[in-house]
Amino acid sequence: MEKACYRKLRKYEYQLMDDYVLQIDIKPAKDINYSFLSLSADGWLTIRKSYAWDGPSGPTRDSRDFMRGSLVHDALYQMMRLSALDYQAYRQRADEILKKICLEDGMSAFRAWYVYLGVHIFAAASARPRNEPEVEIVCVP
Repeated sequence: MEKACYRKLRKYEYQLMDDYVLQIDIKPAKDINYSFLSLSADGWLTIRKSYAWDGPSGPTRDSRDFMRGSLVHDALYQMMRLSALDYQAYRQRADEILKKICLEDGMSAFRAWYVYLGVHIFAAASARPRNEPEVEIVCVP
């Protein structure tokens, strides 16, 4: 009998249903590749199907005009936490990309401004390099 292996998702609220690809102006010195996301040296960000993220953070609502921005922002911050992107060099630009995408998706200029201000002031710890917590994988039977 084949084993079925799974993991419990703790803090994530959303899961990507298809690959999402976007060209951004963050261009690392070399390609960054993980099984769940990648960023090429020419700025192509690929977030793969099944990627899980927590959506917009802070005192805000998870509205449609915030979801794509939060997806891209969370992916970029995760690369910074993993030390694949230098958070001191790229954090501000990641925050600006969040604001730009939110505006493209119909968010009001005022709300996009305070979203940017909120992450810029309060989210530094979320971008600092650290070890990602180990996820327990359980196999049954």
